[in-house]
Amino acid sequence: MNGLNFGDNTPTRRLPVYLLLDTSGSMAGAPIVAVNNGVGLLYRELMNNPNALETVWISVITFAQDAKRTPLTDLSTFTPPVLTAGGPTALGAALRELGRALDSDVIANSPDRKGDYKPLAFLLTDGAPTDEWRSAAQELKQRAKAPLGTFVALGCGDEVKVDVLKEITDQVLLMRDVQADSLQEFFRWVSASVKQASIAAPRLGSGESLTAMPPPPPSIEVL
Repeated sequence: MNGLNFGDNTPTRRLPVYLLLDTSGSMAGAPIVAVNNGVGLLYRELMNNPNALETVWISVITFAQDAKRTPLTDLSTFTPPVLTAGGPTALGAALRELGRALDSDVIANSPDRKGDYKPLAFLLTDGAPTDEWRSAAQELKQRAKAPLGTFVALGCGDEVKVDVLKEITDQVLLMRDVQADSLQEFFRWVSASVKQASIAAPRLGSGESLTAMPPPPPSIEVL
């Protein structure tokens, strides 16, 4: 997949963003409606930001019975998917799908061009995995090719397994009281984080990752 080209021979370096969204049965009803609204909010806010519009590409990975991925797409042609909820929580499948996406999507540095910026990933889940996830988590952490720059996991509610999330990434957030407004705040925070990354990424050296992110909203704890 090629980057955008604005009339010269240097494609624009992309900032890939992956949203891993739990669409299992426990998300049915108000939660999945709020997540749909949140993805739409994220899209609209990024579309209104010139830095994001120039560099950000988005893919959505949903997981329930299995994992499904939308193609990595630039903002101008991205369409937020309509999410429905039902089934178990195949978190391991989602992590493996993310690994496959990184392998196929991310353009590496080469002698004749600079590759993509390090990807960002944001995971949202409200339950416990129902498939094998640990090996996939380890593979993501140990990647040599196209490693993640930032991986944030948000656990929602009382049933989420925080210890699992901490094995997946060091950047774990917790939303104890899951309300539509709180989920909207999370996606607004994701938008702010992506915007900040789109500004900071061109100033980072080779191999550097974004470390400074906006503080999360009051409804979300940093673990």
